[in-house]
Amino acid sequence: MNGEVNVDEQDLVIVAEQLGRVPRGMRAIAARCPSGHPSVVQTSPRLEDGTPFPTLYYLTCPRLTSQVSRLESEGVMREMQDRLAEDEELAAAYLRAHESYLAERDAIESLGTKVTAGGMPERVKCLHVHVAHSLAAGPGVNPFGDEALALLADVWPSGDCAART
Repeated sequence: MNGEVNVDEQDLVIVAEQLGRVPRGMRAIAARCPSGHPSVVQTSPRLEDGTPFPTLYYLTCPRLTSQVSRLESEGVMREMQDRLAEDEELAAAYLRAHESYLAERDAIESLGTKVTAGGMPERVKCLHVHVAHSLAAGPGVNPFGDEALALLADVWPSGDCAART
């Protein structure tokens, strides 16, 4: 999909409703909620005006975004960060997630930087990014995204998330 944008008008309208604004740099729907609505979009490495945008996957599902925010407010990221410093196997898996993310983004367009998103590979900075990455890439790629989804299994995926909440 290098260079091409693959978003139909209906998805664009739904994502704009989910976000409460017109999405920027949207290239494709990377994952969908069980209801069929977009839950993650893939964005271009550069916005329309040329501004670098290193966040390749962006969470749009309002219900899931709210639940991930709840996890962040409960201190889940601090605990993940602490384990990252102590667990070499986890740190290696997180580094692989970073490398995978970077390779996917660079296949579209290289930004000439090793910066990806969410603090990878040394920090756990934005759980929304990790959940979006896990949903887009599938299980086993981003350990913290997978963990967050497991923590939310009793509340997501469920219901119709098309409308902004």
